[in-house]
Amino acid sequence: MELNNLAVIKIKNLRLRTFIGINEDEINNKQDVIVNAKIHYSAVAAVTTDNMDNALNYRTITKKIIALVEQQRFSLLEKLTADVLAIASEHPSVRYAEVEIDKPYALRFADSVSLTLSVNK
Repeated sequence: MELNNLAVIKIKNLRLRTFIGINEDEINNKQDVIVNAKIHYSAVAAVTTDNMDNALNYRTITKKIIALVEQQRFSLLEKLTADVLAIASEHPSVRYAEVEIDKPYALRFADSVSLTLSVNK
């Protein structure tokens, strides 16, 4: 049996705080955001060698996302999502990446507003 060894890593509900928005209250106060990422990558080398050096390290990716989100300021959800997507898709073995970021309570009668961006390589 031959496997295609296309792996999918999912980072689910990464809860962070950042400055995001254009209103005075948003500029002056950090808000919660929830990051979800889906990363498809070729795991051929990782599967055959069982060596971490040949795998996509989701811990490293997550640490980079945390640093970006918590240390930067963003006016738009689009910019924040695009920057997180760039981190999720930067490794050469990534074939597809998708990032969704929720901004809870952004609208009065909604649980959240979210934006999703993806890249095919």
